[in-house]
Amino acid sequence: MAGRTLPTKDCAVCGRTITWRRKWERDWEQVRHCSDACRRRAGGAGARVDARLDTALRALLERSSRAGVSPDEAARAVGGDDWRALAEPARAAARRLVAAGEAEIVQAGRVVDPSRARGPVRVRRRS
Repeated sequence: MAGRTLPTKDCAVCGRTITWRRKWERDWEQVRHCSDACRRRAGGAGARVDARLDTALRALLERSSRAGVSPDEAARAVGGDDWRALAEPARAAARRLVAAGEAEIVQAGRVVDPSRARGPVRVRRRS
């Protein structure tokens, strides 16, 4: 497989990149989640919280400057005092916005791959 580019798609829950695997050869079109945790989160209370985070992040981006916003701001808006538990779901909401083409994730002023970003990030409207 040297030199061959494998197909990819974004996880429906967290927005991380899913790369094709041989075991998915027959049902690649049905693969929607990168992990069992994302598959479990897709329904129920997790999906409702994710929708609230998406809405909060979009609202923050509407009134943000060119520098953008931290995903933690959306977590604080939705979770109040218990926002820290929503920090990673807020980053997932940011990745979903990137996958939808609505935003980009930056570190140190440069656009980064949302699946590989580590440490503090900011989300800004797509330029």
